[in-house]
Amino acid sequence: MNDDKKTCLYDRHVKLGALMSPFGGFIMPIQYKGIVEEHNAVRTGCGVFDVSHMGEVSVTGPDAEKFVNHIFTNDVTPGKSGQCFYGMMLNETGGVVDDLLIYKNSPEDYFLVINASNIDKDVAWINRNAEGFNVVINNLSDHLGELAVQGPEAEKAMTGILGIECSDLEFYHFKKLPYHGEEIIVSRTGYTGEDGFEVYGSHRIIEKCWDSLMASGKVEPCGLGCRDTLRFEVALPLYGNELADDVSPLEAGLKIFVKLDKPEFIGKEATLALLDKGVTRKIVGIELLDKAIPRHGYEILNDNDEVVGHVTTGYHAISVDKSIALAMVDAPYSALGTPLKVRIRKKTFPAVVVKKKFYTKNYKK
Repeated sequence: MNDDKKTCLYDRHVKLGALMSPFGGFIMPIQYKGIVEEHNAVRTGCGVFDVSHMGEVSVTGPDAEKFVNHIFTNDVTPGKSGQCFYGMMLNETGGVVDDLLIYKNSPEDYFLVINASNIDKDVAWINRNAEGFNVVINNLSDHLGELAVQGPEAEKAMTGILGIECSDLEFYHFKKLPYHGEEIIVSRTGYTGEDGFEVYGSHRIIEKCWDSLMASGKVEPCGLGCRDTLRFEVALPLYGNELADDVSPLEAGLKIFVKLDKPEFIGKEATLALLDKGVTRKIVGIELLDKAIPRHGYEILNDNDEVVGHVTTGYHAISVDKSIALAMVDAPYSALGTPLKVRIRKKTFPAVVVKKKFYTKNYKK
């Protein structure tokens, strides 16, 4: 634990009595008052997350757009300045190096947001693949902090408490603006299935924003515990669970973010080959017909008690009051309505394949 990093808000989390635990190489708040209360605050009001553990990388230069398209599954070319893109970086065998957000400032200026646990790996991979491109790559992760302000009352908190005008932002768009003598980035993005914003700035600015939000008494500080329950209910993937370096986006059900009509990108040939051959396993939704709780790694069985998959994420979901899971299962068992079993310790519990999106997203239209 002594080797784990601390975000710029660490002391504030401790002062608020947060349960702190290692995550992705950082010591992060898991919960404050409790996961259920924080989860419900985001679904019904506004919750604020410290996500300063996430990594940020800038890619600039004459070949920035060409290079980003080379390492990214989505296509950033038709996008306008101020637009965000979700997608993945793939290895040569078509597995996921990481999933990430890319912010387009201009064709010569991109901002990449990567997962905390993958920062060193991703930066090395990006630099390694930049050979032959006229680009400059800067790892900004140690210099920037990030807040996620999420929930149906998020816009009100951003404007009324922080004085940041953001009503003009469409979903998956961002803008840069001056704030207390510095420049910040504000995007209408998030990881909860609710409307919300993410704010990037210097450590001083992020501390100032956090303090203002907490002093208002109108928002709830939220830990990574409910960040996971929230994203899970709307089937947003988590790297290391639904995605990994040996998992294809096709297996994860994310083909929509893989633009196979692009001229080329790393992993395209392997993805096309898998598409032609057909996947042998898929991420699906599972509902237990019992109150037992499935957890990551638990085995999925067929009627003959043969192992046909495993749970990637599982909870007794807070918003829908059901024991549900995302699971990687063999393709013959992936159809909706397929009866399965989940082994929990020494017992098995009946389950059925259901739609992955257990809860309806409430993004701004």
